[in-house]
Amino acid sequence: MTTPEPIHHDGSSDALPGGYTAQRRPGELAFAIFLALASLGLLWNAYGIAGFSKLSSAGAIPMATAAVMVLTAVIVVVHTARQPVVAKESIARDILPGVVILFVGLLVGYAVLLRPFGFLPTSALFLIVGVKVLSRRGWGFTVGVSLASLLVIWLIFRIVFSVLMPAGIVPEAEAVQMLRNLFGGVQ
Repeated sequence: MTTPEPIHHDGSSDALPGGYTAQRRPGELAFAIFLALASLGLLWNAYGIAGFSKLSSAGAIPMATAAVMVLTAVIVVVHTARQPVVAKESIARDILPGVVILFVGLLVGYAVLLRPFGFLPTSALFLIVGVKVLSRRGWGFTVGVSLASLLVIWLIFRIVFSVLMPAGIVPEAEAVQMLRNLFGGVQ
């Protein structure tokens, strides 16, 4: 087996056979510890269902499942801690690059702004920033693709499927009624 180059941004994965078998990637131990702690939290919540009252209690299966999760997570932590870190890799470049952090921030911002501003302006902002960052094209292309995509999404979900979306600052109900009057008569 050959070890792949640390910089392998060609779409391949080191999780495939032939990946790093005796080394750990940056952040892998912290993630394994996080999984172990999350499993402990799930075990505690499962215990809160019915405790150790009976083997046939409502919490027996969740506790058994969470206990298996804790056990396997601890095994993974111990196994991962024993491995040396892969040289020439960093979290910022290979594991969690800036564009990923930016999109996590965009998604959090989207969730926060969706209720006060509504679906249309929040989605427009998200799409414009996302398309601009990922395409690295001009503003005309960015705004055109973003707004055209948003229009198609809005038409499909709001008009065709009648999915209710947060209205926010845009008088969307009036626009929907105008479209219904224009194409289908008064309903």
